[in-house]
Amino acid sequence: MNRARTTLLGIAFAVTLPATLLGQVPEKVAAPKPPTTKVAAAKPKPETQAQLQKAATVSLKDATATALAQVPGGKVTSHELEREKGKLIYSFDIKVAGKSGIEEVAVDAMTGAMIEKVHETPADEAKEKAADKKAAAAAKKPVTPPAPPAPPTPPVRKP
Repeated sequence: MNRARTTLLGIAFAVTLPATLLGQVPEKVAAPKPPTTKVAAAKPKPETQAQLQKAATVSLKDATATALAQVPGGKVTSHELEREKGKLIYSFDIKVAGKSGIEEVAVDAMTGAMIEKVHETPADEAKEKAADKKAAAAAKKPVTPPAPPAPPTPPVRKP
């Protein structure tokens, strides 16, 4: 047993000693880390008006009647069917003669219930219009994928 251990130690010493004396001991090189890339979260594609209309269970006519009932003497100046905070809604801008600003009324497109009624001043309208324009421009902008990472540099060996 001692003889086998001595022989193994002798072999190990015989192999490593000359390399150590010659300065050829390989450096400890960490394995290259795999490249990390950030994957952009896939944005859901915006739904088309046809898809939204198909999903709505309340007609535009019924939703309009609900909205106008909330603003006596008002006239619908614009409307849209959209998803807002996960809900499918009809959004109406209603103008009342002699009153500044508009009344914005949201009606649930699934139940027909009024969700929200907010008075918007002309300044509020301008802010909303600018935000909508900015969002539309961002939606049109193509998303470029991140550049691939540079390949790892090989370790330098000393002669």
